[in-house]
Amino acid sequence: MPDDPAIIAGEVQIPATDATLIGYLARPSSEVPSPVILVCHENRGLTPHIQDVARRFAKAGYVGLAMDLLSRQGGSSVVGSENVPGALGNIPPDQFVEDFKSGWRYLQEQSFAQAERVGMTGFCFGGGVTWQVAVNMPELLAAVPYYGPHPLATDVPNINAAVLAIYGELDGRINGGIPAIEEAMTANNKIYEKMIYPNADHAFNNDTGTRFNAEAAKDAWERSLAWFEQYVRNA
Repeated sequence: MPDDPAIIAGEVQIPATDATLIGYLARPSSEVPSPVILVCHENRGLTPHIQDVARRFAKAGYVGLAMDLLSRQGGSSVVGSENVPGALGNIPPDQFVEDFKSGWRYLQEQSFAQAERVGMTGFCFGGGVTWQVAVNMPELLAAVPYYGPHPLATDVPNINAAVLAIYGELDGRINGGIPAIEEAMTANNKIYEKMIYPNADHAFNNDTGTRFNAEAAKDAWERSLAWFEQYVRNA
């Protein structure tokens, strides 16, 4: 909950080269520096659900930062949920990566953040952005993309992060790309694991959506935390 005394959570303004970006930041209320998990929203924007994910990371002892990738358009709430997918489609994908880099640079200046220990997760559209940040941000230690569109196999050599890829069995569109990315990650000696949840569909983690699968979501969250514990907190 936003008013949980164990955490501090709320909107932050983040400077970028061409704009002031909107982020939702959640962190433990103690001033002990904590590792960072970047969070990328679905194609519905920075929703209350994604804010809740950031708070859950704070409860687990991380600084969770969710960037609003529609900051230049006034923010997700201004654009409106029905217009967010189209608006995101008009933005160059490279900008998404740069916005998360801006968020990470902002955290490098905050005393409560152990910014050199950084991981990232994202969902659906955000899973794809997570893959792209892994390709383009060598400092990223770990990535957990949930059912996200995969990068090109030729981009895989640039990935330094340990990747745990989460999928739902019924998500045929995304799952069709698994063999190619798995082959590329293996061929390039990358740290890669996948988990495909039976009877779970695309977006199964979103507890505000119609395809929410509580059992799969619970297990995926536990696996995500264990992955970040190993490759971010204890790296």
